[in-house]
Amino acid sequence: MENSLLNIRGATKRFGGLQALSGVDMRIAKGQIYGLIGPNGAGKTTFFNVLTGLYQPDGGSFELDGKPYSPSAPHEVAKAGIARTFQNIRLFGEMSALENVMVGRHVRTRQGVLGAVLRHRAAREEEAAIRRRAQELLDFVGIGAFARRTARHLSYGDQRRLEIARALATDPLLLALDEPAAGMNATEKLGLRELLLKIKADGRTILLIEHDVKLVMGLCDRITVLDYGKPIAEGTPAEVQKNPAVIEAYLGGSH
Repeated sequence: MENSLLNIRGATKRFGGLQALSGVDMRIAKGQIYGLIGPNGAGKTTFFNVLTGLYQPDGGSFELDGKPYSPSAPHEVAKAGIARTFQNIRLFGEMSALENVMVGRHVRTRQGVLGAVLRHRAAREEEAAIRRRAQELLDFVGIGAFARRTARHLSYGDQRRLEIARALATDPLLLALDEPAAGMNATEKLGLRELLLKIKADGRTILLIEHDVKLVMGLCDRITVLDYGKPIAEGTPAEVQKNPAVIEAYLGGSH
């Protein structure tokens, strides 16, 4: 696939005697919204943790934007071009929304610790640029008016938007979202759907884990379905919904 962004072959992960992932392949094209679904315990979060450096894979090959990719540690993953959010919101609660996004942006800074300490002209100019970009991203996700509000005082849905803005601040090649609709009401989910389509239209590529199958089916270009750590289906939403293995996994088994 010439426009492939992420290419994974045979990803495996064991925890003692438990085979959490077994031979997972995934190929995501640039500009896609790609879904990863499966029943509880299927291995979705384990896969995300392997992809983003929280767990080390036991096997498999990883390629990002045509280059070998080794997810060794979360900060190295961010530098390589993958940004993620978590199922449980992880914000700096006492910092402002703007400051939270600025923290994410510092992955792409050049002046480093010395520049921050000495506060020379180049460092001050870079800090001003980071602040401007952080505000632009808050505006982009729809919470620009709350830039000075502390993160813990934002509504739940806006905290989710803030997490996405902070992830976007790293200029990722791939935005990996872990259950972004978890805990949202119907109105918030509709707003999330519109935001993800906006991010896609901006040229970003998204990998999405989500329990809300209706949201995934109406949003994603392609989907992989895991069950007990193994891929059981891959294709367009229409193809996946008709797959007997998927129907059995969700309706016929005890998960």
